[in-house]
Amino acid sequence: MGYRDQKSALRSLTAIAASQGGYFTARQAEEAGYAYPHLSYHLAAGNFERAGRGLYRIPTLPHSEHDDLLRLWFWSRGRDDQPQAVVSHQTALALHDLAEFIPTRFHLTVPPSFRKRAPRGCTLHKAVLTPEDTQEMASLRVTTPQRTLRDLAGDATMPTEQFERAVGEAVSRGLIRQSQSKALLEMREAAFPASGLKGGRA
Repeated sequence: MGYRDQKSALRSLTAIAASQGGYFTARQAEEAGYAYPHLSYHLAAGNFERAGRGLYRIPTLPHSEHDDLLRLWFWSRGRDDQPQAVVSHQTALALHDLAEFIPTRFHLTVPPSFRKRAPRGCTLHKAVLTPEDTQEMASLRVTTPQRTLRDLAGDATMPTEQFERAVGEAVSRGLIRQSQSKALLEMREAAFPASGLKGGRA
């Protein structure tokens, strides 16, 4: 792709980065009009920062509140340059403000074919998610409240009492329907009968 007018290229790349917590990929830079030599020049000049393999950042743009998650999301990129991970489980519960605790690990759901090894502090769950299972939130793809609670219904690391409170809060805020709430609680009871495992934090 030919190099475009410098101001036009900068506007295009800045718009992309601003919607992604300040980050952009090498392919996005090329599509905006920055061929590799131009990218290298701006890195040397300090106009851009290297943030990972094929990942860069415009330092004048503010960091996202969820910067660590954004970096993990970009880490999950496939050969098509598209992130494959979706924020899920306890991490998604916290983003939906339904958690009573701060997760000690980042939880992401990736396709069954995903082959990268999880970075330290990150747990990968493999599953097929439909478009109805996810939503955009804080520049990320996140499982919906209903899908998040469905994933956690059978998760032993999620305390049952906190799961039930999260379900109740989701209903009161209109994030899920009462019928969905009933189904989720039944799933939890089937996974962990009252006389059995109660679940614990991890």
